[in-house]
Amino acid sequence: MVSPDSVLEPANISAESLDDLARQSASLESAEPHEIIRFAVERYGNKLTMATAFGPEGCAIIHWLASIAPQTYIFNLDTGYQFQETLQLRDTIANRYGVNVVLEQPETTVAEYERIHGGPLYRTDSNRCCGDRKIAVIGRVLTRFDAWMSGIRRDQSVDRAAAAIVGWDTKFGVVKISPLANWTKAKVWDLIIRENIPYNPLHDQGYVSIGCFPCTRAITTDDDERAGRWSGTAKTECGLHVRED
Repeated sequence: MVSPDSVLEPANISAESLDDLARQSASLESAEPHEIIRFAVERYGNKLTMATAFGPEGCAIIHWLASIAPQTYIFNLDTGYQFQETLQLRDTIANRYGVNVVLEQPETTVAEYERIHGGPLYRTDSNRCCGDRKIAVIGRVLTRFDAWMSGIRRDQSVDRAAAAIVGWDTKFGVVKISPLANWTKAKVWDLIIRENIPYNPLHDQGYVSIGCFPCTRAITTDDDERAGRWSGTAKTECGLHVRED
């Protein structure tokens, strides 16, 4: 089995290039998400990819990509523990937009992985489980690209509050673009309703942030947006979007 650390060998980037990314990000601060997506497509072409967990933000970006650059490589980290509703949404999106979201999977099946570790590792070491079944996989995928897009918003959590629209992803050694960084949850849902964008039906059952089914629960309107992830622990991120200065 590949350790997640073995794929994280970030490329070097010069101070001049970092300054250039900062200028690009600043120039896009007031841009609409579809304008940011168009910038990313024009700048990086077939070296641009997008990762999605089929959250409302990801569905919104796919909606725009379908008309701007439908050939963009879009992938989902299929840990083997996803909700059936999430996988069904992938099919709905394919039927609606003609966009195929590739399921990028770990080297081992869930059965093999649990046999190796003597049972479900998410119960005893969720960080290792996320590292093996998500971080290692995306690290492998991103070696083929120069930039990736995500659907994170600054108002989702403390870890995401300082997210740049365009920045350097130290963990993976590529440019990271967040078209919805300065949007709010309300704006995302207004778009989804207005444009009739497909979304995960679990959102209608109180699941605000949806990941793997063993580590996700429904929450109340008084809870923090990420409270339903790894409930009962201090963990709120799998590691994909944690800043590494």
